[in-house]
Amino acid sequence: MAWNDGLIARRAPWARVTRPARPFDIERIRPDDRPDDRPEDTAGGSEGFGGTRGETEPAAGPGNRTRDGRAGESGSASPAQDLPAAPVPPPPHTGFSRPLRTRLEALRELVGLSAARLDAHTLTEAGHVLDEAVARHRLSLDHTVVALAGAGGSGKSTLFNALAGAPVSEAGIRRPTTTAPLACTWSDGADGLLDRLGVPSALRRRAPHHPREQRPGLAPDPQPGDAGGPAPGLDGLVLLDLPDHDSAVPGHRRQVDRLLGLVDAVVWVVDPEKYADAVLHERYLRPLAGYDEVTFVALNQTDRLPGDAVHRVLHDLRRLLDEDGLAVGEHGEPGAVVLALSALTGEGVGELRDQLARFVAARTAAERRLAADVDGAADRLAPVCLAEGWTGLSARGREEFEDRLAASVGAAAAGQAAERAWLSRAEQACGTPWTRLRHRRAAGRSPVPRAAAMPAADGPAAGSALGGDAACPGPDAPVTVPAATAEAGTAPDSATGTDTGTGSGEPGARAARAVVEQAVRTLAGDATAGLPEPWARAVLDTAVSGTEGLAEALDRAAARPLPGVRPARPRWWAAVSATQWLLLMLQAAAAVWLVAVLTAGPAGDWPPPALLLAAASLGGPLLARVCRLAARGPARLHGRDTERWLRDASAACGRSRVLEPVAAELLRYREARAQHAVTAFGPGRL
Repeated sequence: MAWNDGLIARRAPWARVTRPARPFDIERIRPDDRPDDRPEDTAGGSEGFGGTRGETEPAAGPGNRTRDGRAGESGSASPAQDLPAAPVPPPPHTGFSRPLRTRLEALRELVGLSAARLDAHTLTEAGHVLDEAVARHRLSLDHTVVALAGAGGSGKSTLFNALAGAPVSEAGIRRPTTTAPLACTWSDGADGLLDRLGVPSALRRRAPHHPREQRPGLAPDPQPGDAGGPAPGLDGLVLLDLPDHDSAVPGHRRQVDRLLGLVDAVVWVVDPEKYADAVLHERYLRPLAGYDEVTFVALNQTDRLPGDAVHRVLHDLRRLLDEDGLAVGEHGEPGAVVLALSALTGEGVGELRDQLARFVAARTAAERRLAADVDGAADRLAPVCLAEGWTGLSARGREEFEDRLAASVGAAAAGQAAERAWLSRAEQACGTPWTRLRHRRAAGRSPVPRAAAMPAADGPAAGSALGGDAACPGPDAPVTVPAATAEAGTAPDSATGTDTGTGSGEPGARAARAVVEQAVRTLAGDATAGLPEPWARAVLDTAVSGTEGLAEALDRAAARPLPGVRPARPRWWAAVSATQWLLLMLQAAAAVWLVAVLTAGPAGDWPPPALLLAAASLGGPLLARVCRLAARGPARLHGRDTERWLRDASAACGRSRVLEPVAAELLRYREARAQHAVTAFGPGRL
């Protein structure tokens, strides 16, 4: 008898079962993985794992009813028309459907992408689902493995015998009665499944196939509630009688737990005394709530209940199942089948047999079970794969990172120093000889060699364009003093050529390293905001790994000579320098002329030499002033080129060591999240 209660029959949130972890081998599941040589399902158009499954209905006739319940009509008056037509066997099941194959493939990709990022237990559980899918696909999909599970004294063995139509399992009052799993099959070809389940050959039985009308005490046609022999629809059923899940023998519980993770469906046999047992609900039914479509719950021993007590107990059982989150199938909705029966008297056994017959005939139990396994794996992976509010690495975050790296090498200060150095060189080249001599004496050193005083010209020694190893040199790259710094007349303490004022360079290096570390921490914080903890840790580890040696690489990149983007020395500098020397000689000549005129007497013509001396003396500083004004534009451009080059060099180092690895890790997470969506919801979500 079945119980209908529309208030309780609602879809409940799916809980998931967590099976013991074990090593796995992530393997791509392909149609050719199955070694059997069963023919393809040409009737259903299936391919590979399966696809569209064909279903062939029995021919209509007097002995068969069509789907609308009407008896078939025959046009002939043959005596054979009174005999039932032989049922047409369903086509062989050749594989899983395309949606399930897609979800399994997505789960395989997800596990591969998450390797070394998620904890081993989570990955092992997901890999176990893949292993079981491969193992189940290689075995017969035309058979459905159904286990009878329950507590001691619930009547599992008695129900097993009633379904088998013969006393194949020992039933008695001794506990535990069943000490090892016993199997009963209705058709050939299930040996591989039984080997996988670990059922010994001595405990394998075959259901008897004698006609009902030959069994004494039974009517020729099956009647509702009849506990007689096996129905034809049970062909393909593999029925297991499991030990008690509450057995005092520890090995029995381990056997039950192992087999529950391998069978296609479970019939939970409960009795009026133990149907509310906390162990049953908390250890099994609640964690297995997501497997409602492959779950049957049979309230046995109803013959012990008086009157309408069966309905009250069944109603309370359904209430408990609803609290466990196990959706009950009612009114055409998918879900668990709940019914009441008495294996001893046979009442309700026929209904259970009919339910199992329809369930086995659909040839979808294994796929439903695996789909529930994939659902469970997706639910367990959801907290470590789905991020709320995560936006990724923003363009603003990248720009701020590059700005901080540029500040760490002193790009702006180096540009300003390069501009001042250019002006200083222009003043020395275009100034008066007296001004040059004064600057050299003030510096307290000899004139800087020409090769060091000018920017490096184009050539191998000038470095190469930014990018690759040239932009971010390795630890063995030589360190050279920037030309602008060498010309400026100061001994550089830092790689950027700016004087730290300490004479050792160590404080400057420490300050740059602190700026670099702060830049990396800020970038990692921006990239991991909202990420699940395992992936955020992976991104942070990637960023920290790139930080090692980044400060030194920035120093080496900043110390490389500036590429010869400008002429080594403007030509007009030489012309101005020659003019300054010419004016100096004119000053000397005019001075000699003036002295000679003045010593000749007061009547001498002194104005011409005086005017020449004055013009030559004023012309030199005036020319130097004009040249300094003219040099400001090129000096400003040179400073900008220097700053831009340092910014590009520092950004190239940051990209190669931090930004690109972090971006690759974030891209890996995006792909993992997309594969999780396909795993959880099926194709069309990628």
